[in-house]
Amino acid sequence: MTQQITDVVESPSATSTASTFDRTTARWGRYTMIAGLLVSLAGPAYLLFVAGYWPGLTPILTALVAVAAIFAVYWILEPVTYFPMLGGAGLYQAFLIGNISNKLLPAAVSAQAVLKTQPGTRRAEIAATAAICGAALVHVISLALLVGIGGTWLLSVLPESFTATFDYILPAVLGPVLVQLLWKQQQWRAAVPALVIAAVLALFVVPRVPALTHSGMLLAVVLGITAAVLLRPRR
Repeated sequence: MTQQITDVVESPSATSTASTFDRTTARWGRYTMIAGLLVSLAGPAYLLFVAGYWPGLTPILTALVAVAAIFAVYWILEPVTYFPMLGGAGLYQAFLIGNISNKLLPAAVSAQAVLKTQPGTRRAEIAATAAICGAALVHVISLALLVGIGGTWLLSVLPESFTATFDYILPAVLGPVLVQLLWKQQQWRAAVPALVIAAVLALFVVPRVPALTHSGMLLAVVLGITAAVLLRPRR
């Protein structure tokens, strides 16, 4: 397989067709990403505008600000970071499939290591594209068999006393993740005030001021960022 990829990349026609490949990838990549965006928004759009579950503009903006405050930097950082390793085609695939850092990127890097390619080369891009296709195929098959079929059967045979504990799954996952992030970053001047502000708002302010029910998270994010800026080290 290594020799086949090398022959394709280094053939005389490879240079002349590289620009055509890039243009085709960019064109269909944009079409595919737009189609994926429309499909992902179809369910929420139906619930909001057809089924009538419109929560109001304030909760939507609050959720947007809360998510953007954490992940907005990754909207720029991830494409710039992943492009040298995945290439254009692999980048379109990765952002459409998801789970880049813990599934697709390791698969692409492993394939490039086996083929002994250098990141940023045409050969590395082809290897990453093929590896992403394989990782996505394995993921879909495993989800269909283990989660779709096996998971449904398992839930049907579990006793109700066991399934009642599922309400604690989300706190059990988010709690250790929060502790891990705090321990890894160790930005205590920002983390401690943010936790205190969030606790005060959630436990004392919002229950006594019902008008802040939907904007309490937004207020916590703004106050947490303000406290982090004011309490940051001056040196």
